[in-house]
Amino acid sequence: MLSGKKIVVVLPAYNASQTLAQTYNEIPFEIVDDVILVDDKSSDSTIKVAKEIGINHIINHHFNKGYGANQKSCYKEALKLNADIVIMVHPDYQYTPKLIESMASIIANNVYPVVFGSRILGMGAIKGGMPRYKFIANRLLTWFQNLLFGQHLSEYHTGYRAFSADVLKTINWEILSDDFVFDNQISAQIFAKGYEIAEITCPTKYFPEASSINFKRSAIYGLGVIKVSLQFFLFRIGVYKSRYLK
Repeated sequence: MLSGKKIVVVLPAYNASQTLAQTYNEIPFEIVDDVILVDDKSSDSTIKVAKEIGINHIINHHFNKGYGANQKSCYKEALKLNADIVIMVHPDYQYTPKLIESMASIIANNVYPVVFGSRILGMGAIKGGMPRYKFIANRLLTWFQNLLFGQHLSEYHTGYRAFSADVLKTINWEILSDDFVFDNQISAQIFAKGYEIAEITCPTKYFPEASSINFKRSAIYGLGVIKVSLQFFLFRIGVYKSRYLK
């Protein structure tokens, strides 16, 4: 716990057997109360490794549901455990869990209700080896999103996120996409409800074992981001109604 708030870390996993233990071992258990791993039908030994390292809360999808669906299972289980703060970190060791305490502290002390770990602040993405085309796409999409969202985030595409449970209980994330665009839809929901998002500088690592979507999936994701941004802009100016933006 931190400032009397129960902290639950969620790990949306897919073929993370080679990096899971390394990620888990950096979690600051002096403040983290529970860890949940949701495996999206991995073809490797992710579940076996999770049990060996002592993760008690394991959910195994019986078929591959998608990244967004994985997060939905994570958040449902975290709220069932009465979490006050939910922190998602990818178990592929692209982001270090050592920042969990800093991110949780911002929420626990009622500074901001949502915190993103940004790879762009401090040039962490370039130093960590992010492919050049992904960096350029990240910058262009983020510029476009900030313009239409009316915000000033350094990036919207991080997989390192911390939420107050109150936020997760207020927004209707269960109706969002089961695919990668879930991340941008939930950001739109957060802003639509009037919440603010803080950012913290986060180093990142790109290496063969770290999960990464291919160029085709990246292009589909990018088109989805543009669609969500346009929908939010039209919602902001009052000419568009959406069942997920209210």
